Amino acid sequence: MLDKTYSPADIEPRIAARWDEVGAFKAGAGAAPGAEPYCIVIPPPNVTGSLHMGHALNDTLQDILARFERMRGKDVLWQPGMDHAGIATQMVVERQLAERQQPGRRAMGREKFVERVWEWKAESGGMILKQLQRLGASADWSRERFTMDEGLSRAVVKLFVRLHKDGLIYRDKRLVNWDPKLLTAISDIEVQSVEVKGHLWHLRYPVEGSTESIVVATTRPETMLGDSAVAVHPDDERYRHLVGKHVILPLVGRRIPIVADSYSDPEKGTGAVKITPAHDFNDFEVGKRHDLPLINVLTPEGKMLLAGNEAFLAGSQPEADALALHGLDRAEARKQVVALMEARELLVEIEPNVHQVPHGDRSGVVIEPYLTDQWYVDAKALAVDAMAAVRDGRTRFVPENWSKTYFDWMENIQPWCVSRQLWWGHQIPAWFGPDGAIFVEETEAEALAAAETHYGAPTPLTRDEDVLDTWFSSALWPFSTMGWPDQTPELEKYYPNAVLVTGFDIIFFWVARMMMMGLYVMKEAPFRDVYIHALVRDEKGAKMSKSKGNVIDPIELVDAYGADALRFTLAAMAAQGRDIKLARARVEGYRNFATKLWNASRFAEMNGCRPVEGFDPSTVKETVNRWILGEAAKAVTETTAALEAYRFNEAAGAAYRFTWNVVCDWYLELVKPVLQGEGQGAEAEETRATVAFVLDEVVKLLHPFMPFVTEELWDARAGDVARPNMLALTRWPALQGLGDAASESEIGWLVEVVTELRSARAEMGVPASATLPLVVVGGDDETRARAERAAPTLARIARVSGVSFADEAPKAAIQLIVRGCVVAVPLEGVVDIAAEKDRLAKERAKTQGEIKRIDGKLGNESFVARAPEEVVEAEREKRADYVARLGKIEAALRQLGG
Repeated sequence: MLDKTYSPADIEPRIAARWDEVGAFKAGAGAAPGAEPYCIVIPPPNVTGSLHMGHALNDTLQDILARFERMRGKDVLWQPGMDHAGIATQMVVERQLAERQQPGRRAMGREKFVERVWEWKAESGGMILKQLQRLGASADWSRERFTMDEGLSRAVVKLFVRLHKDGLIYRDKRLVNWDPKLLTAISDIEVQSVEVKGHLWHLRYPVEGSTESIVVATTRPETMLGDSAVAVHPDDERYRHLVGKHVILPLVGRRIPIVADSYSDPEKGTGAVKITPAHDFNDFEVGKRHDLPLINVLTPEGKMLLAGNEAFLAGSQPEADALALHGLDRAEARKQVVALMEARELLVEIEPNVHQVPHGDRSGVVIEPYLTDQWYVDAKALAVDAMAAVRDGRTRFVPENWSKTYFDWMENIQPWCVSRQLWWGHQIPAWFGPDGAIFVEETEAEALAAAETHYGAPTPLTRDEDVLDTWFSSALWPFSTMGWPDQTPELEKYYPNAVLVTGFDIIFFWVARMMMMGLYVMKEAPFRDVYIHALVRDEKGAKMSKSKGNVIDPIELVDAYGADALRFTLAAMAAQGRDIKLARARVEGYRNFATKLWNASRFAEMNGCRPVEGFDPSTVKETVNRWILGEAAKAVTETTAALEAYRFNEAAGAAYRFTWNVVCDWYLELVKPVLQGEGQGAEAEETRATVAFVLDEVVKLLHPFMPFVTEELWDARAGDVARPNMLALTRWPALQGLGDAASESEIGWLVEVVTELRSARAEMGVPASATLPLVVVGGDDETRARAERAAPTLARIARVSGVSFADEAPKAAIQLIVRGCVVAVPLEGVVDIAAEKDRLAKERAKTQGEIKRIDGKLGNESFVARAPEEVVEAEREKRADYVARLGKIEAALRQLGG
């Protein structure tokens, strides 16, 4: 017997243990030999991470697909694993060492420090995977991988060497995002733009051999010491006569050219810009176009590097005051440079300036575009096949519009910096000879052998201390997790993957790189579909952030309402291309949905509705039972089609409507008299068997979305029928051919009459206790017979006092049109028609006023431009609600003749 109360806290751990016990999620579980393979690889979360709402959405959607395809009989592998998260993990362990007052990384040495990181990983890392298991993720946990495990490390080394030998990895001196606190290059995704109230300093540079000068505007005066040109727009008449001449760089005495370049914007600042190729990404490109020298004036720590700096000193005659800046922090140097320029009357203006400044997302310090020697992948060459694969349909984006984002980035792709100045990660398999020659090999022994061949004698080598960017190892994920570089059965079976489910923010960092590497290594795109989900925001539409205090912890919601409720909420709101506005009330609402399912199952159980072995739904005779089987078949068709199209919200909506509105609200209500004694013999027997069958189909349909409660009900409701499998391994519903037009016409008419009648009663203010007569106006013999058969049910569930027939509608009656038939409900003596018209007219005027007020706001360009996105969206939603309400009011007035 089912417990009286649905308790997810009791059910979920027990069900999870049973899944694990039977190996329900192992690759191929439940599939017949030779079944079609279906593989998803999990976007590997950081080993340092904990579950946030983006993870919860991403992994819920993947799990829905995995469970759906597993139930359809496919050989499913949902491959789990984690990323070693180079910077994040190193920071966690260094912080831990400091807190425990133990020797730091440098004091320990590389080998001991890496050992300590592995210890931390064994003790504390990977909490997020346990949290995913709490969410019900049906991944093959026996195959868990880690980007630093032995197999994946071997794959990384092999690929790096292969790319190098093919000329697609090289070492170069270029600008990178440099973190002066962590002392490493970082990727774009690890850079956060922060709005800063700063200044724009206008500085005067004297033109050589002239009384003229040119004024440049800069947000970073300290970098002027590394200027190697001033740029003006070729079409700017103000400066055309100066192009080709030189200025003398103040404080430094360096002679630098005035060049014409379209990078300079005549409308911005003074129209002239200082060019510092070693300290600005845009300036770097200008420098390449004009063959300008790269003059780095900063140390890795962000301090001024002037004394002994050959690039700075070449062709310069620096003043003593300038040389005195050596060793100062960049922020202090900025103040000093401004003061020095002011003292020489070369500071023209200081303008307030609010602008975006890049900061390291982990260190919190200002990121420096910094000139260093790094390893690069020739991404432009690899992007050619990766773009072609999307253009010719081998891989498709869902929604399709994200392919434009993919192409925009790929067509303008820059060399990919893959080296990081860390100790935790895959150490680059490169060794340097005494003269700087580089030997890239899979092992040190192979590097030494190559060096001996090169030098003609055994020669000691020094290994590159840098490690690889974590995105490099993640780019191999679709095939390295399957065993590559070995030719494993898994690689043969599950590559390419069926689909990748991920967020739009890592299309560049991960999706594009997997495409490039998959095509390069496997000669085949790594996945057929890329489903891009939206963001989860708070209930007002604001992006979640710790600083705003609006972050919602998914585990907290699981504790409060159960995993099924959270999962269903996320699925029901996952409309393609639309961000999710998550409110606790929605999760609570779907907890109530799970309770509704539980109570319906309990009701069926108490009324003897148990699964009947060998039950054949096609032999059912009773109209209401044939109707519900047809509705079930429609729900299965709708849910299946929506899941196949990655329309998760539509799939959840179809399953929800069938369960709550059709089965619970209508079917169980309609058959209640039969179940509770009014029906005898074959009719009651068939109905009980049909109820049990339909509830089995309901839990199958809901299982991908709500796995815990459905698995529990599948087992608890089995009765004397031995279930051959847990629900997770049971076949998806197959109800083709069960639709029945006659039963749908009969019961569908009844349902619509009751629905319209209830709505009209509510709109017209009819007292809840009042019973009303129902008049069928006109109508053929079939309609009249149907109405007579429905009369007892209408009296029981719709407070209809009687059904009669007439050629014309009575006076003071509302008229409902149901499937072409007019049904009238007299209101005389029940409702004050005049007062009701007056009330509705006032409500109409009020609603129209609200719509006008909102239209005024939305029509104000200033409001739309300045108000937060979530505020504007909220106003649009309010307007849509008022418009819908207005439609109902006007319909009610028409019914009353007003």
